[in-house]
Amino acid sequence: MTGAYVEILRARHAARLLVGTLVGRLPNAVASLAIMLFVRAEGGSYSLAGGLAAVYGVANAVGQPLLGRLVDLYGQPRVQLPAAVASALAMAGFAFVGIGTLPLAYAAVVASGLLAPPLEGGLRALWASVLHKEGQVHTAYALDAVAQEVMFTVGPLLLTLCTALWSAQAALLVLNAVGVLGALSVVVSAPSRAWRSAPREAHWLGALRSAGLVALLAAFLFVGMAMGSIVVAAASYADDNGGDAVYGWLMAGLGLGALVGGTVYGARQWGGDPARRLRVLVGLLAVCYLPLMLMPSVVAMTLLAVLAGVFLAPCIACAFVLVDRHAPRGTVTEAFSWLVTTFTVGASVGTGLAGPVVEAGGALWGFAVPGAAGAVSLLVLLGTGRVLAAPARGAVVAASSENDPNRAVEPRFSSGDRA
Repeated sequence: MTGAYVEILRARHAARLLVGTLVGRLPNAVASLAIMLFVRAEGGSYSLAGGLAAVYGVANAVGQPLLGRLVDLYGQPRVQLPAAVASALAMAGFAFVGIGTLPLAYAAVVASGLLAPPLEGGLRALWASVLHKEGQVHTAYALDAVAQEVMFTVGPLLLTLCTALWSAQAALLVLNAVGVLGALSVVVSAPSRAWRSAPREAHWLGALRSAGLVALLAAFLFVGMAMGSIVVAAASYADDNGGDAVYGWLMAGLGLGALVGGTVYGARQWGGDPARRLRVLVGLLAVCYLPLMLMPSVVAMTLLAVLAGVFLAPCIACAFVLVDRHAPRGTVTEAFSWLVTTFTVGASVGTGLAGPVVEAGGALWGFAVPGAAGAVSLLVLLGTGRVLAAPARGAVVAASSENDPNRAVEPRFSSGDRA
């Protein structure tokens, strides 16, 4: 099972790009928690902490596709590194200004979120130039999805460790400085410096002029809602069954499930239409959320949480393949950044929706929300099946050093409909 991953990590530049991207994304991954810890340490209310974290999330959702478009236009080093430095400086300003002057605090948080570099989309744009075998690129997408689960587990631990050793302010400064170093490691690499997007058709919609991409984003809005809502439902269950420790076990179970599912999924090559396979994966994702409504003992509930997480990383990895196929020529980084934004917005909507549901019906109905969101995502995929369908077998374009494999405004896929 590990052979496919070892082969990828042995490829020149691959390990560096993956690790550098994860380190560079660390400040963004822990931003909401870091803001909340800092505001509480400064004596601010939970409402203020939540408001600042929400503003950061919205700004980040807006900034990712915009910066992704700039990367496609001007290359990675010219955009990624200045954005990383500016975002870190803005967060440092927030750390020094504190919450004494709220307009400045909000402005700093907005700037930091808006300027966070689109390293995630940038990495996926680089895989094709680093891994020259078509199947390896798809395995790299699965490895990417698994690595995200590791980052979202390790990141909060590093944040709380820095806070315990020094202070919440120091944690903000240190993690953002480390993030700049991660971005620097990526942009000075040969693949990043050499990468150029294919020429693009001038269009104000950019990547969103692809009907296939829009259909995929619509489906993943609801996948994000499922992830956002399950966090709230799990917190409600934990309140009645042991508190924060139980909540930590449930979140760890979800992460472990995604880690295992993504690892197994990426260890083999998959034939056939990736759009059809995504429908199966999303359907299984929705079904595996439903047993959580049984709300058994803590041990059994943790095992159900593992099951609920198994198909998340495979869904994300399969979605990466479809983004690659449907992104219009010259918009690959922007297209991947739109997927990040859509998932983030969906998670925020899911969190907001699950709150009133839990208050009205308890954790039982809270756990119904992710299952329902997954079902709606499946309906979107079924309803847009023709748009997402694989192109004709003869439509494959020869591989090239450019990352964008599409070669045309019309959707193409560089790997012979294999994913």
